[in-house]
Amino acid sequence: MTSAGPGRPRHQQPSRPGATARDEILDAAAELFTTQGYASTSTRSIADAVGIRQSSLYHHFKTKDDILEDLLEGTVSGGLAFARAVAADTAGRELPGSRLHAVALYDGTQLCNARWNLGVLYHLPEARSGRFARFLSDRQELRSLYAQLGAGLASPAAAAGTPAGDLAFRLVESLINLRADGLATPASPLEAADAGLLLCGLGLELPAIRARSAELVEQLA
Repeated sequence: MTSAGPGRPRHQQPSRPGATARDEILDAAAELFTTQGYASTSTRSIADAVGIRQSSLYHHFKTKDDILEDLLEGTVSGGLAFARAVAADTAGRELPGSRLHAVALYDGTQLCNARWNLGVLYHLPEARSGRFARFLSDRQELRSLYAQLGAGLASPAAAAGTPAGDLAFRLVESLINLRADGLATPASPLEAADAGLLLCGLGLELPAIRARSAELVEQLA
């Protein structure tokens, strides 16, 4: 019998991706939360999916909410870190919209390429409670950075009260539902990023914006 640590026996050899038992627990929880629902998933079923005892799971997470908190924060942490880097990188003259495109492309790629479609958890009533204030704060900061990077870009939606940055943010998060419906493709993140700029009337500039966006992702990701 192998062990996840002193006094933490496994029922079986590790079969999930992850460098640590904690990573394996998060992977199992992500699968169960997104396939059978958060309310229907117990800590015992998560432990069984990993191949550890339920008591061993509690060495890593005290409650199911603690697991959900880690998973929710993981959906925004990468995109937020990249958006902060793009917003702080003001050297040189940028093509209008290129930095917004880069953030939308990177963020959308993260949402589409994650092993599990964790964005569906945003719709949980539990995810909107004060218990997850850090996740809510990080998501709001990410949305604010979209708005900052889209400032000055005109769009029909802006005239109706939806600024370009917020429009791009919504288009990226629509990839969550696209993926849930089995309709997401490898091109979907780029298509969502492009759509935000096309709706700002930047279709003619799009090839140059794409090229600069790709450079920013390469430099700052």
